Amino acid sequence: MGRRILHIDFNGFFASVECFYHPEIRALPVAVTGDPEKRHGIVLAKNQLAKKYGVRTGEAIWEAKEKCPKLVCVPPHYDQYVRFSNLGRALYHEYSDLIEPFGLDENWVDVTGRTRDFSEAIDLADEIRERVHAEIGITVSVGIADNKIFAKLGSDLKKPDAVSAILPENFREVAWRLPAEDLLMVGPATKRRLDQYGIRTIGDLAKTDPAFLQAQFGKAGLTLHRFANGLDDSPVMPYGYESPVKSIGNGITAPRDLINDSDVRLTVLMLSESVSRRLREHGFRANVVTLSVRDCGLFSFTRQKHLRAPTFLTDDLADAAMGLFSENYDWQRPIRSLTVSASELWPIDRPIQLNLFGEEEHRKRLETAERAIDGIRSRFGYHAVLRGRLLTDRTIGVMNPREEHVSHPVGYRK
Repeated sequence: MGRRILHIDFNGFFASVECFYHPEIRALPVAVTGDPEKRHGIVLAKNQLAKKYGVRTGEAIWEAKEKCPKLVCVPPHYDQYVRFSNLGRALYHEYSDLIEPFGLDENWVDVTGRTRDFSEAIDLADEIRERVHAEIGITVSVGIADNKIFAKLGSDLKKPDAVSAILPENFREVAWRLPAEDLLMVGPATKRRLDQYGIRTIGDLAKTDPAFLQAQFGKAGLTLHRFANGLDDSPVMPYGYESPVKSIGNGITAPRDLINDSDVRLTVLMLSESVSRRLREHGFRANVVTLSVRDCGLFSFTRQKHLRAPTFLTDDLADAAMGLFSENYDWQRPIRSLTVSASELWPIDRPIQLNLFGEEEHRKRLETAERAIDGIRSRFGYHAVLRGRLLTDRTIGVMNPREEHVSHPVGYRK
């Protein structure tokens, strides 16, 4: 019978949460936006009414208001989104232990062990959808398939508050007629290249010779061919899964998509600060920094760099990670999650080669300062001391990545 996997997606998540807390705006077009006085005056999320006016995530507030003059703009409240995200996962956990997050608002749930066939899975999906609305207060759309790729595709078919199935017997009729860009990993740049070859639907992609796709897109071409044919056997990971520790690292799914280098630099700094503190807590310096990136199309990559000398300083880790990003990503799609890790660990008391050009005194002062910040945070909490740079975008910068994170434990590409 195969697997039965749900993809459960909160509808217009940030905007839905804001409307939950502010019922007076529920019947109006609503957008969650950054600070219009700063560079982040963009639309972070919108509700269905705003979507009908053509309001798009990532566009400037002034552009959105040109389309929808009565658009209600509200600031983001990340702590509330985390709370609703956790409420949803707690409810899903009543049905399965296999729950894998994709951001705050989306989750794959494997209900194979709870159901005997797809008919039961559809009934179960309807039950979950109704319970979310009744008990949590916002709506979800649910996709059902025998793999994660088509389950996610299904959750986008009908919105809001709906259940859609893409089954082994109907996926050609349902999925293959959809535009190729609806498939995970097909972003704007890939779409343009596919258009050049007359590949405009998922069905076109599925029927294309995989050798041709590999010649044009490399390994990603073979992955696209498999996805278009529903050939994805990646598992849904257990609820609360954490991979075995091989290094000290921290990953986070950002509260909004990261759209430029400044967003990434801020997130990398926040993560590097968390990693550096944990290095000190465990008595290590690191020789290698690793950066893992996942974008909105589920494309991911991991790169690493050897440092000039072992370190636990935040700026050393952040500079190395940002360098890896700049060298390896060309902004085909916004970034959804980042992970910064430190490896090849040296005990702090192990001798290291000193720098011959007079930097050691400055580095000692930095180490003393970072240890002093550790002490303050241990007594008074993470937010007792924050770097000024992190305050330039409170949506991203003031998160505590050790406590407010949702990482993706398994990637589609290695």
